[in-house]
Amino acid sequence: MDLRVSIKTQSMTLYDAAGATIRRYAISTAALGVGEKAGSYQTPRGQHLVRAKIGGGQPQDAVFKGRRPTGEVWTPRLHAQFPERDWILSRIMWLSGTEVGCNRLGSVDSMRRYIYIHGTPDSEPMGVPVSHGCIRMRNRDVIELFDLVPVGTLVLIEA
Repeated sequence: MDLRVSIKTQSMTLYDAAGATIRRYAISTAALGVGEKAGSYQTPRGQHLVRAKIGGGQPQDAVFKGRRPTGEVWTPRLHAQFPERDWILSRIMWLSGTEVGCNRLGSVDSMRRYIYIHGTPDSEPMGVPVSHGCIRMRNRDVIELFDLVPVGTLVLIEA
């Protein structure tokens, strides 16, 4: 089983071990494009793996800060109270690069950059790049994906 993220089409496809498509999702990657440098707010390319899964059992729209649930559940009213937040909702799949010098270690380390696949408010657009570097998904989709993929799943991010 592996995931392939297409920056070009703003989509992510889950494949089984034989290469057959299991699911395809609309996503949103970085508004600033692709790049691996820390502080760039860009989506890193290359081969990654799901290093950790966070949020199992939390309600849909659960709000996370620093990878911990805040106890809040996102609503339009809460969003209006904190319009500056980069909302991380429902589930987090924390990515770790596997390519030393490209997306692992030093100033290009995806895990140290806190690059996730995560839920976002359903009011946010999908299919267009608007994130701060992470891969955003609809909440129902990220919950489904979270339940389908184990820790260690390979994730290829292609431009």
